[in-house]
Amino acid sequence: MPSVSARIPDDDKEEINAVAELLDADKSTVIREALREGLADMRIDLAVEQYQTGDISVNQAARIAGLSLADWLVVARERNLTTQLTPDDLSADAEAAREL
Repeated sequence: MPSVSARIPDDDKEEINAVAELLDADKSTVIREALREGLADMRIDLAVEQYQTGDISVNQAARIAGLSLADWLVVARERNLTTQLTPDDLSADAEAAREL
């Protein structure tokens, strides 16, 4: 596994130590998990922002977020996102579904 070094503020170091103690885990494990979760959240936030502005489609939002389409729709519902689908999009989706 590659190694990365970073400088962090004292407050963050204290928080890492506190969480590591709570989880009975080592600091490296806590940092890896925090990074993984943080990056996932950042991807979702970016997808939400771009979807809401109409810059990307539902499928593109799901890909950016790193989620399946079904999981993206759950996120969209939880965040009360408005649909960006046009009537033509809905018709095309209905036609594609009929062909299955």
